[in-house]
Amino acid sequence: MQPTLMIALLSAVFVATHIGMATAKTRAWMVKRLGEKRFVLLYSAVALAQVGALLAYYAAHRFDGAAGLGLGAVPVIRWALIAVIAVGITLMGGSLAGFLDSPFNPGGHNFREPYGIERITRHGFFAATFLVGTAYALLSAHINETIVFSSLAILAVAGAHHQDGKLLQRGGEPYRHYLETTSMVPFAAIVSGRQRIEWHELPVRRLTIAFAAAVTLCLVHDWASGGLLLIAVLIGVGGAAAIPALVISLRGRSQSHDTPVSDTRPAVDGGRFKQST
Repeated sequence: MQPTLMIALLSAVFVATHIGMATAKTRAWMVKRLGEKRFVLLYSAVALAQVGALLAYYAAHRFDGAAGLGLGAVPVIRWALIAVIAVGITLMGGSLAGFLDSPFNPGGHNFREPYGIERITRHGFFAATFLVGTAYALLSAHINETIVFSSLAILAVAGAHHQDGKLLQRGGEPYRHYLETTSMVPFAAIVSGRQRIEWHELPVRRLTIAFAAAVTLCLVHDWASGGLLLIAVLIGVGGAAAIPALVISLRGRSQSHDTPVSDTRPAVDGGRFKQST
């Protein structure tokens, strides 16, 4: 099989299984037969194996095949897209703040009011992955790079949409309120007047560190394996958020869907939102 077709197949299978295994019906069927902990372990093992296979094959064939879009050849476009990547990585680092206390932590599902980065985008990691994936796909001079990074962008959009649907079923009116007052597209809810930035809630230290890392990554990109280094960053940041949630899930320390983790942030009470005391 041609390397480009193989990379496209590996990318498609990764996206399909990553979303497919997490759908409500499939997940319920597998949990019924395996149990919650074994399902979590299987899901994690499948994802890890597929990422490993995709990266190994991509590393060996990323310069093969046809040319990509290669918009990096135009200096103005190149620097604009590099800026998008830097913003994405910065947003990605900031999105880790408060994750374990958010509606998206599978070990808790705290359906509270939006907080911090969530006011800008409720899906900080997904939005960042979309920005980075799309920008790099446009920059890529090789089609195989374009395919891999495009698949990450597609996964980000599909994952965010799927997660919203799943949590809406689970959280009901509290999560519907959360959806109505936030947006996946950064700043869209703020521009539309549904949300506002609370500057004191933003994780300034994390954002600063993430921005410094983004600038460093852009500076060393050309001699540090290019796209492979960027993918490693995406996986590393995702793992930093996923591992604690995985540990909590395996320990069975789930919390009530309408009980807030923290008493310092807006909480949910009987389907209506109130300010905690």
